[in-house]
Amino acid sequence: MRVYIDSSVFGGYYDQEFATPTRAFFEAWALGKILGVLSGTLLRELEEAPEEVTDLLRQALDREHEELEVSDDATRLSQAYLRAGVLTEKYADDALHVALATVARVDVVVSWNFRHMVNPARVRAFNGVNIAWGYGVVTIMTPAEIVKILEVQDED
Repeated sequence: MRVYIDSSVFGGYYDQEFATPTRAFFEAWALGKILGVLSGTLLRELEEAPEEVTDLLRQALDREHEELEVSDDATRLSQAYLRAGVLTEKYADDALHVALATVARVDVVVSWNFRHMVNPARVRAFNGVNIAWGYGVVTIMTPAEIVKILEVQDED
């Protein structure tokens, strides 16, 4: 499973509310149950993060992963999200995360960002634009949901 990881997941590793499922998610990645997909946008966002988060990122970069560069297609799609009112310009990086994942056709985007990403109304809006532009739908879930899916797969 190719999983695009946004910056909130790295912060969630150290957040008391989200730490347990986030750590289980990172463990699944370390065990090769998922393939982490990272982007230059994520790396840029985490440049000024607290040291513990940048240390976690360095560890993640040592794992098997895929890196996405910002492409013209992803930039155009993210701008289409903004023009459609899915997000405002203030949250252009969130739009770019979704666009990068959509263009790369990842299996799922993982995030703790409930306001702009893990939000059924936003996901419908992202997908409306995706379909209009000839892309497939994007699935956005929390690390807890990914971990649960992996647990169910392990039971089969």
